[in-house]
Amino acid sequence: MNSSDINIKINEGILLPLMEAFYTIQGEGFYKGSAAYFIRLGGCDVGCHWCDVKESWDPEIHPPTNIENIVNDAKSNSNTVVVTGGEPLMWNMFPLTRLLNEYKIKTHIETSGAYKLTGDWDWICLSPKKNKNPLNEIYNKANELKVIVYNLNDLEFAENEAQKVNTDCILYLQPEWSNRDKMMPIIVDYVMKNTKWKVSLQTHKYLNIP
Repeated sequence: MNSSDINIKINEGILLPLMEAFYTIQGEGFYKGSAAYFIRLGGCDVGCHWCDVKESWDPEIHPPTNIENIVNDAKSNSNTVVVTGGEPLMWNMFPLTRLLNEYKIKTHIETSGAYKLTGDWDWICLSPKKNKNPLNEIYNKANELKVIVYNLNDLEFAENEAQKVNTDCILYLQPEWSNRDKMMPIIVDYVMKNTKWKVSLQTHKYLNIP
């Protein structure tokens, strides 16, 4: 397959830049503690300075992988798939989710919402970033809003974002890992005073699993 054909299939969502895929325990948000198969796609231009997977940013270094191969590996491991990145909505997610749905696999996505929402999802975790704001369309469809808190300004940002989501959306504040010792007491105090919020932790890092 020549490079032109590869690019066409990437644009169609038949090939995706796969960084890694693994079966583990969901560490964050509403489904924390649940087993899931993670599909991490390369490519992201949001550019969070505290990102712990910067190696995902450049899609060119991750091999274009046929979604049939991705799904075959997924279905042998779990009935729930979490698509993450990078920023997975840089790519057309409809072909991948259609194939997952054929095997009755539940589809979850973790996204900044900065790109057009594609794919059919059972659960959408919206994690907005100040660097590149979400598109308006995703707010009404998000099942959970997860705001990463690195400093006090992020609490104000979180409140602004919470005003945009639907009334059923679950609200989470999550300390940025490298600054967790400083921010955790602040988040705990904030949630106790503002009970619409819940605390999310990166429990997989405490468990020392992917």
